[in-house]
Amino acid sequence: MNITIEIHYISNSKILQKGSFPLRGRKPEQVALQFWKDIKREMSHELELEEVIAAGENITDLVKDLERKELLLFEGE
Repeated sequence: MNITIEIHYISNSKILQKGSFPLRGRKPEQVALQFWKDIKREMSHELELEEVIAAGENITDLVKDLERKELLLFEGE
């Protein structure tokens, strides 16, 4: 099953990127976080996440919480 994800973020201006991704047993916020990480890796400067929409549902808070948890785990190592 595929899910459509839209990532709205601010770089020098407001930008929207979207795509269709396979879930493969993962939650939409996990797939969206990976997409967000890929976007940040491609860009050479700081980005600010504004909104994440998965299958028409706003999951921004879920993605931000997941990103914070991963950062805390990384810092704890």
